[in-house]
Amino acid sequence: MYFCNTCGQPLCAPCREETHRARMFARHEIVSLSKRTKDIHKKCPLHEEPYIMFSTEKKSMLCINCFRDMQGESRAHCIDIETAYMQGCQRLDQAVMAVKELQTSTREAIVLLKAMIEEVRNSASEEEAAINSLFSRMQEQLSERKKTLLKAVQSQHEEKEKAFKEQLAHLASLLPTLQIHLVTCSAFLSSANKAEFLDLGYQLMERLQRIVKLPHRLRPAQTSKINSEYRAEFARCLEPLLMLSPRRSVVGSAGGIGPGITGTNMLPGGQCSKTLMVPSCPPSSDKMSTGPMVKKPTMHRYISTKVLLAEGRETPFAEHCRNYENTYRMLQTEIQGLKDQVQELHRDLTKHHSLIKSEIMSEILQKSLQMDVQIAAHYSAVEMMRSVFEEVWEETYQRVANEQEIYEAQLHDLLQLRQENSCLSTITKQIAPYVRSIAKVKERLEPRLQEPQEPREEQTQMLLKICDNNEVVPRDASPGSNKGASPSPRVKDTPGDPSPTNKDCCRGQQKSGAETATPKEPAP
Repeated sequence: MYFCNTCGQPLCAPCREETHRARMFARHEIVSLSKRTKDIHKKCPLHEEPYIMFSTEKKSMLCINCFRDMQGESRAHCIDIETAYMQGCQRLDQAVMAVKELQTSTREAIVLLKAMIEEVRNSASEEEAAINSLFSRMQEQLSERKKTLLKAVQSQHEEKEKAFKEQLAHLASLLPTLQIHLVTCSAFLSSANKAEFLDLGYQLMERLQRIVKLPHRLRPAQTSKINSEYRAEFARCLEPLLMLSPRRSVVGSAGGIGPGITGTNMLPGGQCSKTLMVPSCPPSSDKMSTGPMVKKPTMHRYISTKVLLAEGRETPFAEHCRNYENTYRMLQTEIQGLKDQVQELHRDLTKHHSLIKSEIMSEILQKSLQMDVQIAAHYSAVEMMRSVFEEVWEETYQRVANEQEIYEAQLHDLLQLRQENSCLSTITKQIAPYVRSIAKVKERLEPRLQEPQEPREEQTQMLLKICDNNEVVPRDASPGSNKGASPSPRVKDTPGDPSPTNKDCCRGQQKSGAETATPKEPAP
């Protein structure tokens, strides 16, 4: 389509060729209709004047009369239409890039979740096949244990698949929404003129920013591995039948506090960690000396506890397990939250070089100390129950053998939580100096981030004293450097006109501060 500015009417392609072919129309100004619609500026409905300015404060266009009616402070926030259009395009591009990154992450998460669902199914089928294969050789003796194991695997399968499907449904519903907004942005950029862009663009940008800032679950909340520890369960079931040697705990060299205590794992404050002996194996104190962690799988403790509670026996240990699971889940959730927070701060510091407030680091350290106290208190409470349970274990050892294993795994889990919390505190303490150094460099580079002037004046006085002391050095110490220089009384420098010596000192300090502000990657 075309438009004849001389005639003041639109033209299609045939009309342009037929009606404007004569010589009398040769001087008519014919332009593209899309170009003309973009070049036409809206007029102010209040003054009937064309828009010439844009207020970044009110996000609205202004004519000459609107600009004159504004106050002096508000005029400082007014820019011309072209500049406002360029700035708006840049901000919209940034918002679109953020949405595209979120779209890419969402697609990757969907692919990952689909693969993990398939892995869950494969893992469940493999586990069931292995369980059935072993059960077929001892059908009469292991019929009850087979049902329990299959229920545990099926329960894990259903829980994991349900969690993954819920997360997949959430992400699948999010992807069309992101696509619609991207198409809307593309259509808006291609069809809107400057006035329409400035009128509606900021609303679109705010909507895109709100979508990006919404919490999206892009990472799987759990692994796809299903593990029922079927071999250990079958071996435990066959112990009375095959007359295997009973599992015994060996008192370690650290002291006679209780069975299974070794000197390799000690908690601060004199508390000891426990190691569980493997059936028919020598003491593992030599193996445990290579690492501070007790190698006891948490998943096996979870399955054993679930089997124990499913039996429905009202025993003191069953009641203890119910209370323990509630407290442990709460502690584990809080530790995971602190780990995610430190991971985000570490990435912002090393990758994005962002300015992190010292208050955030102090808050994390405070929470870590509180978690350490809570874990230590819970560990002590569980430890105090040992003597009570050992009296019962001496009477009915075979029935309580599984309970002992769960109990030792519980202590291990608390030790693992405490060690993770200790690593968390160490990493936070390593990051803290670099955060303070970066904050000081930022304050030197950006005046608006500087501290109040009173401490600065004290630092200036200290620098002047240091410079005075440097000038009193004898001439023989630096030959040729101060020849012909005569001592003169020193006049106190004013804050607005610093002396060259003061400037050199300040530059030296700024240079040293910049060198020390380069953070190193904290050791994992």
